[in-house]
Amino acid sequence: MPQLFRIGSYIIYFWSNENNPLEPVHVHIAEGRASANATKIWITNSGKALLCHNYSKIPQRTLRAIMKVIEANSADIINKWYDQFGEIRYFC
Repeated sequence: MPQLFRIGSYIIYFWSNENNPLEPVHVHIAEGRASANATKIWITNSGKALLCHNYSKIPQRTLRAIMKVIEANSADIINKWYDQFGEIRYFC
């Protein structure tokens, strides 16, 4: 799992295999280490973060703060996605 960065005890990462065909650009968030039940955040073509699901049950206040950091770093995340997967698709 390519880890992008940490925010407190939470890690923001990609799965190494994001399906075939490749899913749109997104990140996973989990506390401590990567998990199959991680929260999933889509990155839009304008750099906004959209909640897909909150399976890891991150408290709403914490999740909003993490999503702001993801939005602030969306260009870097998109570049890393391209480096990892070789293509870019957006949810919207």
